[in-house]
Amino acid sequence: MSAHRQSQPRRDIPSPTTGQTPQHVAFIMDGNGRWARARSLPVLAGHRAGAESVRRCIHAAIEHGVQYLTLYAFSSENWRRTPQEVYDLTTLLRFYLRHRVAELHAQGVRLRMIGDMDRFEPGLREEMTRAEGLTRHNTRLTLVLALSYGGRADIVQAARRMAEAGARGEVDLASADEADLSRYLQTDGMPDPDLVVRTSGECRLSNFLLWQCAYAELAFLDVLWPDFDETHFATLMTDFAGRERRFGGRTG
Repeated sequence: MSAHRQSQPRRDIPSPTTGQTPQHVAFIMDGNGRWARARSLPVLAGHRAGAESVRRCIHAAIEHGVQYLTLYAFSSENWRRTPQEVYDLTTLLRFYLRHRVAELHAQGVRLRMIGDMDRFEPGLREEMTRAEGLTRHNTRLTLVLALSYGGRADIVQAARRMAEAGARGEVDLASADEADLSRYLQTDGMPDPDLVVRTSGECRLSNFLLWQCAYAELAFLDVLWPDFDETHFATLMTDFAGRERRFGGRTG
């Protein structure tokens, strides 16, 4: 994505780059339901198959040296789905938090959650806290799960928090810039995504990391998420390495 060139370089925009491995890759995992329906299976079967694709994606990210992997696992809009599907999704999430976190820990993966966790029931929130605590000191890969997450809500809460900090005298709101607001987003401390990928052939961001994706490279794949594998990931890395990222400037 491009932006207008400015007379003075902004301190939150990197220099032009090409031929690099992305530091942060974010996925909009789409197509579980369509995958299941194409096989005359319940939607839950698609979500289970999608969970296996998550494991492949994590393994591929580690192999390629990606440092941050963010997965749009449950959007704020997903609460509008049928009560049965919401129940199935949260039950599957609880299972993986209980039974797969040890595997992530052994791989050196740090787990981090972003989103409105208060909408989940207390027992599930405890599982999330336990998983984050167990893996807190791991450094091989940071796996970020966006749960009950919405990009617009993230920006609104960041603006509210910064305004409250301004009222306390902690921030000079008159001179605040984009980098200041970024520190109040839920992704504070993380680099913005270098590459955002959506599967299933849809070409939209669906309220995902809207602020953070301002300069991300975008890739839309005509493959359903349960069919995504290490080969697709490798192709994405090759494609990214060939892109020239100018961040609104010019080279040469």
